Amino acid sequence: MSPTIVAVEPTAPADAAASERALRRVADPAHGTGPQRWDDVDVHDYKVAGSAPFRGVTRQVLFERDELACQVRYFEVEPGGHSTLERHEHVHAVVVLHGRGRCLVGTSVLELGPRDLVEVPPMTWHQFRAADDAPLGFLCIVNVERDRPQLPTGADLEALCADPTVASFVRVAD
Repeated sequence: MSPTIVAVEPTAPADAAASERALRRVADPAHGTGPQRWDDVDVHDYKVAGSAPFRGVTRQVLFERDELACQVRYFEVEPGGHSTLERHEHVHAVVVLHGRGRCLVGTSVLELGPRDLVEVPPMTWHQFRAADDAPLGFLCIVNVERDRPQLPTGADLEALCADPTVASFVRVAD
């Protein structure tokens, strides 16, 4: 019995917008010695100033597609900076690209370095801090549709800070 040969029609060429977003390059591949930025990707404030405590954090949205319902964001925390202490109903995955720092996930304070993967489960307090002498750059993968972050109440903060390790780590002021 001879094999069946099926003709396959070539796929339609990608539209111009798809071609343009097919590759995102780091604009200044400083290998961790300076801020990383991607060509043609806007740099945003991490959050609106005064809306929540944080220091020295920027955000870039590198990828968002309806077909995957996810968003890949790049955050850079300047030396000594920190993200907001918060929790939310959605999970996210964080992959450290460069730099050093620590993070709080629940009541665990974890050391971070390049290529580390951190899973933040739903409704888990978390915060990221860069080392005092190095930035911390990481990708964060989340659902496009997600809830808004919740900040700790006084009672939440008191419960978290009952653990001396957590108390010495968290930053709740700019």
